[in-house]
Amino acid sequence: MIAKIGKGSNMYGAILYNQQKIDKENGAVLLLNKIPDTVEGKYSVAYFNKCFEPYLSANIKTEKTVRHISLNPDPADKVSDEQFTEMAQEYMERMGYGNQPYIVFKHTDIDRTHIHIVSTCVGIDGKKIPDAYDHPRSMAICRDLETKYNLQKATEQEQKQTDKIFKKVEQQKGDIKSQIASVVRHLPKYYQYTSLGTYNALLSFFNITAEEIKGERNGEPVHGLVYFALNDKGEKVSNPFKASLFGKDAGVAQLQKHFEHSKEKMKTNPARSVLKNTVELAIHTTNNESEFKKQLTEEGINTVVRRNSEGRIYGMTFIDHESRSVWNGSQLDRNLSANVFNDWWNDGNKPELKIQDSPVSNTNTIDHQPTKDLFEFISQEHSANSDLGLFNLLPDAQGEDYEEEQFAKQMKKKKIRRI
Repeated sequence: MIAKIGKGSNMYGAILYNQQKIDKENGAVLLLNKIPDTVEGKYSVAYFNKCFEPYLSANIKTEKTVRHISLNPDPADKVSDEQFTEMAQEYMERMGYGNQPYIVFKHTDIDRTHIHIVSTCVGIDGKKIPDAYDHPRSMAICRDLETKYNLQKATEQEQKQTDKIFKKVEQQKGDIKSQIASVVRHLPKYYQYTSLGTYNALLSFFNITAEEIKGERNGEPVHGLVYFALNDKGEKVSNPFKASLFGKDAGVAQLQKHFEHSKEKMKTNPARSVLKNTVELAIHTTNNESEFKKQLTEEGINTVVRRNSEGRIYGMTFIDHESRSVWNGSQLDRNLSANVFNDWWNDGNKPELKIQDSPVSNTNTIDHQPTKDLFEFISQEHSANSDLGLFNLLPDAQGEDYEEEQFAKQMKKKKIRRI
């Protein structure tokens, strides 16, 4: 089971994201903790948001007050609603959020049925619940839950993170060839990517780029790659290095094999659905490119944006360092293609959110803690003064980004070279 903890400041956006799943009949509310009843037994985004207000308004100095957690069993696991509810309660209790208000949503929009938990890290006294070492604590809880509920183990995937540490190329350190070699010789062993575009997106994170060379030599066609070092602005700062200098894995033939192999593996990679949800949530809970990238970076995901000379976005790539896989936005979902982000960041047309105040669910389908009304509930919380304990999102579409593909074809026409 994979757990992800999102940390943000937009409570309404986090709740709205989950309501959209329910509106499309791809979700349900499983549990309300410390959330009071309503007279009619129905709930809305505005109502849920109001239930968190006493905690958020009491906040003393915590910047990121919202916790949006997802628990993602393997697609092969069959987990009942009752088990999901029990797992959520145990997870939140052990992470230190047992006395906090939280909502457990089940999502069924993808083949991996999973749950999302929305809560706040601010206690009713305004103080932040300590979250130091929350990632290893979360991992330990997930391992226990896997055993308790006989779930597929996720340890193999997580251990990959410590197998190899890659470093960015730094021009000032000299010996650029060796620095590039230490990255490109080993990337295929640890990361999955399906095209030269996604490969270059990954390389750019390490201040490297690969350029395809096509032409003729002595009447024979030549097809190869050369590598350059980049600075932090993405500008070339070295002479070209032939791929042959870095071994066969750095050349065109082996890369093509790696692309095909990655396509097959990524068809069933459970990280895809987790990453898709994480990106969608970031759209809901951020206001611009900078905030969007920052939120994903904090969850171990780097965003590479490709722009042409006019500034138009023609490619969006997401590097998930936890699963060590690289995805174009359109591979995750057609609504995450380059066009969507270009319309948002260049034209100011953010993807539309449904903000109507429609009912979320009915009390007959929810486990909850009975409370007479909101004001009595808040009063009880203020007088409790209980000590809070201590205390990280991440099916088969494999399409390339259409905008990126069309742009690449145009560039190839301009870059036919002879070597």
